[in-house]
Amino acid sequence: MAALRLDGRALAARYETLLAEAITAGLPRAGRPPGLAVLRVGDDPASAVYVANKEKACRRIGMASLGGHHPAATPQADLEAEIRRLNADGAVDGILVQLPLPGHLDSRALLMALDPDKDADGLHPLNLGRLVCGEPGPRSCTPAGVMALLREAGVPLRGARAVVVGRSVLVGQPMALMLQQADATVTVAHSHSRDLEALTREAEVLVVAAGRPGLIGAAHVRPGAVVVDVGIHRREGGGLCGDVRFEEVEPLARAITPVPGGVGPMTVTMLLANTVRAWARRHALPDPLAQP
Repeated sequence: MAALRLDGRALAARYETLLAEAITAGLPRAGRPPGLAVLRVGDDPASAVYVANKEKACRRIGMASLGGHHPAATPQADLEAEIRRLNADGAVDGILVQLPLPGHLDSRALLMALDPDKDADGLHPLNLGRLVCGEPGPRSCTPAGVMALLREAGVPLRGARAVVVGRSVLVGQPMALMLQQADATVTVAHSHSRDLEALTREAEVLVVAAGRPGLIGAAHVRPGAVVVDVGIHRREGGGLCGDVRFEEVEPLARAITPVPGGVGPMTVTMLLANTVRAWARRHALPDPLAQP
């Protein structure tokens, strides 16, 4: 039997419909749509594509896109001043610092300058602390998107053995915390882990966020496992691939995310969701995704 493909594009479209409906319903009370400000610095080609996709997504759901594109040589102090301005701007509900940044900039200091309640990417230390404590607040977008995909597919997590490959603050660490809060038993594997194959073969749910193309193959996967591939890389000959060797792993898996079309669309959608939720809280409106 072929593995179930966890379709991020289809689920993202459903979430966008819910967010758009929430914005339309809330406009009379709020008096304005939600506003997302994306701070892009320099001319990284991938960042240009990501930001364009985010701006298109904002338009699809009726959200205001308020960000700016700054030259690569922009000083740290100018960007911190811009973040303070956006923090104080009543039309802005979410702020995203688009990574990577030019080498002279301190991304950690810029993230620290964000108002935690306007942190659209869920990466401010206060919001990571809220996640640890199980308190409400913006959640890291990619792990939140993975959890939505697992929930949509009806993957049972309570008591399940989950393995996360990768321990970045962006994905791996918050992913492990979210799985723990869903009552999974979680192991985090990383570049210093011994016998990676033995660790990953224990997983009923395997989330791979290592940033290494083709790292995980059939030998790493327990038959019947749910495999989520967070990686996305451009092949030398063209096309995209993930951290998982899809053709090898799909015949073994119960369910698997494709690349592209799996986790990626949900990352953008959860960025929108964090911003719409912040807007809803500010205007005492219902949570648009309380029952997705």
